[in-house]
Amino acid sequence: MLPILVEKVVYRHINNSLIEKQKKFIDHLNQNEINDFIENSDSTDIYSQFSTLHSEFLVLSKTTVKPAQKKTTFANDYRVIEGEENEYRILQHHFAYENQNYQLEIGSSLAEIKDLTFIIRFFIIIVFVVLLLITFLADTFYVEYLLKPFYKIIDTKIRRVNEPEAFDHTPIKAASRDFRELDFVLNQMMDRIAELFKKEKQFISNVSHELLTPIALLKNKFENLLQNDSLDDNAVDKIAGSLRTLDMLKKIINNLLLISRIENHQYATDEEIHFYEMIKDMKEDLQDRIEDRDITFVNNMKHDFSFRGNKTLIHILIYNLITNAIKYNKKKGEIIVSDEFVNQQYCISISDSGIGMDASQIEKIFNRFTRISSDQDGQGLGLAIAKSIASFHHIKITVDSIINQGTTFTLLFPERLKT
Repeated sequence: MLPILVEKVVYRHINNSLIEKQKKFIDHLNQNEINDFIENSDSTDIYSQFSTLHSEFLVLSKTTVKPAQKKTTFANDYRVIEGEENEYRILQHHFAYENQNYQLEIGSSLAEIKDLTFIIRFFIIIVFVVLLLITFLADTFYVEYLLKPFYKIIDTKIRRVNEPEAFDHTPIKAASRDFRELDFVLNQMMDRIAELFKKEKQFISNVSHELLTPIALLKNKFENLLQNDSLDDNAVDKIAGSLRTLDMLKKIINNLLLISRIENHQYATDEEIHFYEMIKDMKEDLQDRIEDRDITFVNNMKHDFSFRGNKTLIHILIYNLITNAIKYNKKKGEIIVSDEFVNQQYCISISDSGIGMDASQIEKIFNRFTRISSDQDGQGLGLAIAKSIASFHHIKITVDSIINQGTTFTLLFPERLKT
């Protein structure tokens, strides 16, 4: 808006100057001067006075006044003076003197004004750009300075919510009362979270002792009863069934405790894991189950990729996926384990030629106690455990499946090239 305002101010200044000259001319007007300006009675416009540099001119001419014509008007127009054309700001004033109508034109050159206006506009734009840049830089650094305590709170405290034991309670130095209050509230919140974590770990420990111990005692008693020769076959079958139920209950409790410990980050992740060797050993361990189902196991592992994590948990993760592929495979089916690098990230794929799943089943497979087929044994916790382990190690696990064609589980690891 500034260039427009400058132009309006300039034009207003010129208009006022022209009005003053018009008033001064008319106030001192007499018939002799009119005769000097008008050479003959039917003369048209005659440029009777102008400055040496053609910056101003004054013209007086006889005219007829139209009924709707304004007395004084301003306009920008081009005029030729001594063969030179220039743009002028022109005042046109109509007046009557001794029963004769006259038109007075006073012009002021716009050449210098245009140059000056251009310079002012250019200067304003430069100043505006400089001020904008200075303001942007000042705001950026000032906001960065103001929010420095906030960023420190995020880095040192909020990102450690899942690690209450390593939480730093040292107060953050901040000039703002709001940041100090935020820091204080976070410290209080983390104290409560740490207390809850402690109680949960204690609860897990108590559950492990209080539930598994009675199960072990019952199992021993049932096993001792089986040693009694006076039992008939019906009683033996019932006791054997009770033992199987106790074993299943023990497995469920152990699996739930495992998931809870994983989600509470109670495992170290500092072991070096080599997947090629792990898959090779796992194939040998599961060879009997593979042969019972007459399944072909193909190991297409090509990379000796290493990963830092918890070896036991990673073994359980891959073991559960492979046993799942065996369980839901077809007779004389196939299991293929392969690896590759996708966008410099290592991934392992476990594919089977089994019964497959539809979209609604895929959405639920990682839920606890979810089973794809009721014909298969299990408690529905294998994939829930696999998902918890993958999340604990920041591994992305995806599923692709087609009904009656097979399923592929893919593990995408977070670390980049490290072979």
